Amino acid sequence: MSTLAARPGEAAPRPAAQRPAGRRPKPRGRFTGWLFVGPFVVVLVLMLIVPIGYALWLSLFRDQLIGGNQFVWFANYVQLVQDAKFWSGFGRVAIFLVVQVPIMLGLALVAALALDSARLWGTSFFRIAVFLPYAVPGVVAALIWGFIYGNQFGLTGAANDALGIDLLQPFSPSWVLTSIGNVVTWEFLGYNMLIFYAALRTVPGELYEAAELDGAGPMRTVFSIKLPALRGPMVIATIFSIIGSFQLFNEPNLLKTLAPNVIGSAFTPNMYAYSLSFSGQQFNYSATVAIVMGVITAVIAYVVQVRGTREENR
Repeated sequence: MSTLAARPGEAAPRPAAQRPAGRRPKPRGRFTGWLFVGPFVVVLVLMLIVPIGYALWLSLFRDQLIGGNQFVWFANYVQLVQDAKFWSGFGRVAIFLVVQVPIMLGLALVAALALDSARLWGTSFFRIAVFLPYAVPGVVAALIWGFIYGNQFGLTGAANDALGIDLLQPFSPSWVLTSIGNVVTWEFLGYNMLIFYAALRTVPGELYEAAELDGAGPMRTVFSIKLPALRGPMVIATIFSIIGSFQLFNEPNLLKTLAPNVIGSAFTPNMYAYSLSFSGQQFNYSATVAIVMGVITAVIAYVVQVRGTREENR
């Protein structure tokens, strides 16, 4: 048994302070995390949770001629199921989604692969040139293309006058959705290209060196290395494009003044909800349209995410 004794000239060591029995130390920084996430939680609740809850509450009421605003349970949803205007607009955005999104993502993929190939002259210039339309506000882009599509004053009208026939009719009923799809593709091609290009830049160089040693050509490298690396970003870009397609509003709403007989107030579900709310003062039914479109969009986006994740994990 050894004892601790103080050396000559040194003070005796002080005994260690003992913690009172039954008391636990107070955790430090308990609320530090909340200080960081608190502003985000406040904004999330005020800007997302509360508006969704209020819209749900509004959708359960109806403004009656007699009795005022009355609680009608799900009568607005039953009416929406039988609303031909809603389903007509929904059909347009569904066709828009099926046709425009694959074309836009395919072009973005080709552009990203071309920029990443290191064989394209002026890579920095083309990267900025392709991405630049995304920096243009959607309202300005719609006005620019509205001038181009104009039959009387725009580029289309000048081309028809030069040919002597009305060959180009961007605002005709059979071509207006294609014209809107062209505007959206021009706007968001660079955004999706940047997502794909950023993912390609993270591929380790050792994979390319190994593929070259194995005798893989450029196309083999694309299909065996680059495209598998883009599965995750492709799912993300597809989900964003699905959400954007169902929220189609700015472009047709601004072009409506140039083609009022073709683009009506119910051309898309979002335009229909906007018209019901601000023109028809039917806030309850407008909230119903918004809730139904939100649910449909969320379900389709979730299905795409689940299937994409399964493919990526194989």
